[in-house]
Amino acid sequence: MKLIDMKVNEYLDVLASDAPAPGGGSAAALCGAQGAGLVAMVGGQTVSKARFAEHHEIAQKAIDGCMPIYSALTAQVDKDTDAYNLVAAAFKMPKETDDEKAERKKAIADATLVATEVPFETLRLAVEALEYAESIIGHYNTNCASDLGVGSMNLHTCAHGAWLNVLINLGGVKDEEKAAHFSEEGKRLIEKADALNAKVMETVNKDIIG
Repeated sequence: MKLIDMKVNEYLDVLASDAPAPGGGSAAALCGAQGAGLVAMVGGQTVSKARFAEHHEIAQKAIDGCMPIYSALTAQVDKDTDAYNLVAAAFKMPKETDDEKAERKKAIADATLVATEVPFETLRLAVEALEYAESIIGHYNTNCASDLGVGSMNLHTCAHGAWLNVLINLGGVKDEEKAAHFSEEGKRLIEKADALNAKVMETVNKDIIG
């Protein structure tokens, strides 16, 4: 059964067990799916109210943008665990002969690349959703300010959690060009995630506290 098809309590029980997966990468993706879903919900609570008519267009764009991200991040929950399982399987390959050692080495390298690509995509998706969260500042139903804030913080956690999972695998990426891309672009994305979340949270706090 896919993780995402489990009941919430079943998933949490597996997460809290001594099983190595699902782990932080899947949890980060789930945070991101929740965050994107909340941003879409805030958009929905805006376009459904006539008094926010002047903001409907921007709010609708946030909904239209976040729903595909929500679906993609939902899929990342299982993709991350699948990537871990791929690495684990590669390390269990036989290594008695030179041919076996070479085959195992290649399998580990290939699996490690996948295990880096998956959280990198989670990071990219989280930042994209944060851009939509930032886009509705000043254009949303402020009764949902706390929801927008929680959505932004979930996406921010997703971004940083995914980045940690990129970093822990990065040393095993043998393709230097790809490794450099993950490192450089990842740092840029994290800086962007920090800036976007800070802007959203500043506005949210003002909208709530005044």
